[in-house]
Amino acid sequence: MEKKKRVYFTMEAPGADDVRVLGNFNDWSGRPLKKQKDGVWKTWTMLEPGTYEYRYLVDGDWTNAPEAEVVENPFGGKNCVERVS
Repeated sequence: MEKKKRVYFTMEAPGADDVRVLGNFNDWSGRPLKKQKDGVWKTWTMLEPGTYEYRYLVDGDWTNAPEAEVVENPFGGKNCVERVS
């Protein structure tokens, strides 16, 4: 088994009350992000090398990170992609 690496997830949403990251690394169950003073929400998790799909849920609305690579998902939307090497 390859060593897990720390992967950071951030979302700029200064007016949001709740931001979560959901992906195939957490069974799409939602991990809450913590709001920073500058309005950026952050969290991290340990992931094994591989390719992961994820999205953010900002106050109940699905959204993607603007800078992320995206792929089509089966629901007609797009998922962000995180590659861990």
